[in-house]
Amino acid sequence: MDMINVKVNGIAVSVPKGATILEAARAAGVEIPTLCYMKEKNEIGACRICVVEATGARGLVTACVYPCTDGMEIKTNTPKVRAARKTTLELILSTHNKNCLSCSRSTNCELQKLCYEYGVDSTAFGGFKPIYKLDTSTPHLVRDNNKCILCRRCVAACEEQFVSVIGANNRGIDTCIGQAYNLALGDTPCISCGQCTAVCPTGALVEKDDTDKVWAALADTSKHVIVQTAPSIRATLGECFDMPIGTNVEGKMVAALRRLGFEKVFDTNTAADFTIVEEATELLDRVKNGGALPLITSCSPGWVKFCEYYYPEMLPHLSSCKSPQQMGGALIKTYYAEKMGWDAKDVFVVSIMPCTAKKFEVGRDDMSAAGDGIADVDVALTTRELARMIQRAGIKFTALPDEDFDPALGVDTGAAVIFGATGGVMEAALRTANDVLTGKDNKEIDFKEVRGTAGIKEAEYNIAGINVRVAVASGTANAKILMDKIKSGEANYTFVEIMGCPGGCVNGGGQPIQPQYVRDTVDLKAERAKALYAQDEAMAVRKSHQNPIVKEVYENYFKGEYGCHAAHHALHTSYVAREKYAK
Repeated sequence: MDMINVKVNGIAVSVPKGATILEAARAAGVEIPTLCYMKEKNEIGACRICVVEATGARGLVTACVYPCTDGMEIKTNTPKVRAARKTTLELILSTHNKNCLSCSRSTNCELQKLCYEYGVDSTAFGGFKPIYKLDTSTPHLVRDNNKCILCRRCVAACEEQFVSVIGANNRGIDTCIGQAYNLALGDTPCISCGQCTAVCPTGALVEKDDTDKVWAALADTSKHVIVQTAPSIRATLGECFDMPIGTNVEGKMVAALRRLGFEKVFDTNTAADFTIVEEATELLDRVKNGGALPLITSCSPGWVKFCEYYYPEMLPHLSSCKSPQQMGGALIKTYYAEKMGWDAKDVFVVSIMPCTAKKFEVGRDDMSAAGDGIADVDVALTTRELARMIQRAGIKFTALPDEDFDPALGVDTGAAVIFGATGGVMEAALRTANDVLTGKDNKEIDFKEVRGTAGIKEAEYNIAGINVRVAVASGTANAKILMDKIKSGEANYTFVEIMGCPGGCVNGGGQPIQPQYVRDTVDLKAERAKALYAQDEAMAVRKSHQNPIVKEVYENYFKGEYGCHAAHHALHTSYVAREKYAK
């Protein structure tokens, strides 16, 4: 690789030929502020915050796109640079809703942080200011274009997901982010993944806040308010309280939920173990009886919605299993309610999920195991919403003792903890399928070929004389690649795992917001996933079908084998082909 030598604020550094000034500065340990830049995704030089002085350039240049030349000297912190950045920030604020005190991104807003650092005058510029109506047309997010700075990160994230339902509309002062033909977001094939909310630098795109519904339920003495937490939340929640990325905070999370007033705190891992035994049973049935193959997982509601919009002809390949969230709610309102002598209508189930699409999923049809229109799950909250509840309640999260989940539907056993990472569902299913097909308890249970953060992974295993070809994809752009190969006959798989978000649930649209600098320089997906695999490694029982709660429910409640009629009624669902645009 050809290298060139440059100086950044007098610091000599060698960088590959073609590197940008921003890359050279980072190599020198100097951080240049940005607002629009996303490494390898949105390198457009639009916000002008990253301007610097460089030899050979006639004026200030944008560091994120300007290439280095050999011998270039770069200055990132001169009076001229600072003045230009301050003026740019003041111009941005001239059309910005500055009601920071009521914004959910306050203190975690990249624009707010830069304005503080550069000492901007928020009233420096007046003039025309468009007033936009909030777009609340979807169940999962709110768009407030009055807070949009036109960085286009959300557009890049949506394009990366191969959905591309948002983009820049109009021109000049009237430019705004929206949908074609000025449709509401809810009238487009948005898959609710929330990746746009994870990269927005301001409060222009935020998850729809459902915490008031939960507070109201907690205050209602006629309700049994039960909470369940997804596998990945334990590996991410700590970031909201300034703990290192990838810290497993399971014990403190349980303690905080109890202090919020939840009657029972359950682990969705147990529900995920039910998902595995039902899904593995479905897979073996299709292999033996000529069902539609490959069987494709249905744990990710963003992916399921993507399939319903873009590949409706492939819906017969989707597993009919509900997601772990919905199975958890179904079990709480049937098995557990009966065990406790409660009426299902008096049980209020809250899910803490990494995914904004879970807000959409709770309202899907065919999600009422208890019948009479009683939803399996009443409210789905993101990791961020839970953190805000903990903060509002005055709970000192980092000082909490570690506590355990309630045992009835929450035990640290099985394989479900790795569901939060891409490839985790596949590996958990293979552990169970391997035992069922061979008829023995196999000691080798790590299927490492399906691990890692690569967008697409493939492997082949010989299990009891059967060649099982598997594939794993995360992010719907990668899902499209895989689905096109399956449709064309180019690839022939037995079992496929697809997660809607790149890297799986650890990188879900509802996870803690990290500044773009962190997202560019730290592999969040890998760091968060490490905590899940470490917990899995430490467990005495690492197979879903060996979870004692799973065994107890099938024996004493469903009174049948995996896939029996009672289990199918409670734990399975259906899908529907969707029109891409409202008529």
